Amino acid sequence: MEITPDKILSEINKAKEGKQSAFSFLLNVYWNEVYGFQLKRTQNEYEAEDITIQSFSKAFDKIQTYKEEFQFNTWLIAISKNIHIDILRKKSSSVRSQTDIKDKDRVYKVPDENLTAEDALIKEQNLAQLLNYIKMLKPHYQEMINLRYFQEMSYKEMATSLGEPMNNVKVKLLRARRLLADIINKVER
Repeated sequence: MEITPDKILSEINKAKEGKQSAFSFLLNVYWNEVYGFQLKRTQNEYEAEDITIQSFSKAFDKIQTYKEEFQFNTWLIAISKNIHIDILRKKSSSVRSQTDIKDKDRVYKVPDENLTAEDALIKEQNLAQLLNYIKMLKPHYQEMINLRYFQEMSYKEMATSLGEPMNNVKVKLLRARRLLADIINKVER
C-alpha cells in the first residue's frame, strides 16, 4: 500500500476521532524517522527509544492540536526535540547526571536467563515458542507484554505499576506488539 499525503491526513483525522488503528498506523509510519532523529541526537539507543515513545505519547495525547498546514513528521520531530531538551535540562540539574554512561549501559545489557514461575507455566502449556519470541524483545518490551497478557493488567493498572502516564504505556505496548509480530514473521518465514 502506498502511503500518500491524503492517506496520512485521513489517518490523522481518524486518530482525532480516537480510532486505535489510526494511532497504530501513524506509529508504524513515523517510528523510524523519529527514532533515527533521536538516535543521532542522543547516541544511545535506549534513550532514543524512550524519547521516541514519549514523543508519540505526547503527540497522540495532543493530536487535536495538530494543524494540517504543517507536515505531520515535522510536528512529531518538534515534539521529540522539545522532550529531549527538557530531559537534558533535568539531567544537568540532577545528581544522576554524575553517573558514568558505561555503567548505565551495562545494567541494560545484563541478560535475564533465569526462568520464572510464569515461564515454567507457559512451557507446560506448550507456549514455549512464544516465550522464546518474547525474550527476543528488549526487557522493557518484555515487561509490557508480561503485564498486559500474562498478568492481565488494564492500561490503568500498568500505568500505576510502572509509574508512567497511560499514553506512554499504550505506545510502549503498541510498539512491543509490533516488534513481537515482526520477530514472529521473520523466524517463521
